[in-house]
Amino acid sequence: MDRRSFIKKTAAAAAGISIVPSHVLGGIHIAPSDTVYMAGIGVGGRGLGVLKGLRNTGQVKFVALADVSDKRGAEAYNLEPGAKTYRDFRQVYDKHLGELDAIFCATPDHTHAVTSLPFMRAGKHAFVEKPLTHNIMEARTMTQVAADKGLITQMGDVGASSDGIRTAQEIIEAGIIGPVNKVDCWTNRPVWPQGLEPPTQGEDVPDYLDWDLWLGPAAMREFNHRYLPFKWRGFWDFGTGAMGDMGCHIMETPYRAMSLGYPTSAEASCTTMWAGDFVEADYEGVCPPSSVVRLTFDHTDFGEVKLNWYDGGLMPERPDLLPEDDMPGNWDGGSVFYGSKGILVTDTYSRNPRIYMADGSTPALPAKTLVRVANDTSGHIANFVDGILGKAETSSPFSVAGPLTEAVLMGNLAIKAYQEKHLKPGKTSTDWAPYEYPGRTRLNWDGANMKITNYEPANQWVTREYRKGWNI
Repeated sequence: MDRRSFIKKTAAAAAGISIVPSHVLGGIHIAPSDTVYMAGIGVGGRGLGVLKGLRNTGQVKFVALADVSDKRGAEAYNLEPGAKTYRDFRQVYDKHLGELDAIFCATPDHTHAVTSLPFMRAGKHAFVEKPLTHNIMEARTMTQVAADKGLITQMGDVGASSDGIRTAQEIIEAGIIGPVNKVDCWTNRPVWPQGLEPPTQGEDVPDYLDWDLWLGPAAMREFNHRYLPFKWRGFWDFGTGAMGDMGCHIMETPYRAMSLGYPTSAEASCTTMWAGDFVEADYEGVCPPSSVVRLTFDHTDFGEVKLNWYDGGLMPERPDLLPEDDMPGNWDGGSVFYGSKGILVTDTYSRNPRIYMADGSTPALPAKTLVRVANDTSGHIANFVDGILGKAETSSPFSVAGPLTEAVLMGNLAIKAYQEKHLKPGKTSTDWAPYEYPGRTRLNWDGANMKITNYEPANQWVTREYRKGWNI
């Protein structure tokens, strides 16, 4: 007799009842039947991968699935024929809330918060893809709601469950490379078209898509295939650019290993698009093809720490201590920590940490003091289920993922400040040198109060203007 059958028979014999889902008992943390009853929202693309990872645990039953695209959701629906299916996630809330222990959300960035928060406020655990939210106010709100409700949460930054990030943290905490005062991070993203002129003409909405639902809190506009299914990442109204896409993966290593907290300042420089000789392309609302962001943190032990971000093919300086037969990071990104005694190099997703000392020595790795999780994507997803069932602490709870996301999004505020321009009086966009640039400055950040203290206009980007009916 397996464990579950034994529990059911024993309970029935002793109390005349059978084991029931946790929602029936009002449970928050542990489903008595060892089954987590869940809804999936945004189940195409990355969401399909999350769904498969959850199915593979053998401990999740899907009550309902929702996707604004019948086409994108079809494979998930076929995998889970017993789940009710919807286009509108609000129907999942209205019809199935009482049946659920948890949700996962893998929608585009701009709808993470508006989708997840109603369920979280109702006490449902949440797995939400990275970046956690589209703006800083949403990240702070998600973090607070999770804490207030005592929820088990996980952001989908899979490197958080890797052995590499734990090894890197142990190296830093052991002081092997000494105090760290600079970290360089980079990615090869964007790997989608970015910085191009946004669509100017509408197209017919496909019959398999609810375009209004896909827009969610964003301003209404006509459908165009250039937004979907993946290229939305390059438009500020929907995505968070290359930094938002990969920052929560790559910056997580220094952020967690050094307990960095909120940045104190951010500045950026970006690729400029040109429409002619000395004439800038007047493309509003699009993320740049490449950027450099410099974040500053105040560290309790190390003092001021500089974290530099590079994307779009830009790379930091090659470390002098790096051997000729090694490369900084791997093909799609990585990090270099500069300590007083040496450097620590990691690849994307915190993989393959390695140490190079200034004195040429080869130090032994420190003792493994941090609890390990399976070092793959499915392990990160299973870690969320284990958290709900009381078997483990999640690797990327919103208490960590929220502030990390805020730091990443602070970099995007600096990018937007760099992009900001206004036509000079009497000029048109086709004139020579027609713009002035009021926002190209370092932004000083009061993290506790979520406020830029030296350039008031940039505070508009801490949150967003929500379309009626979509406020968080």
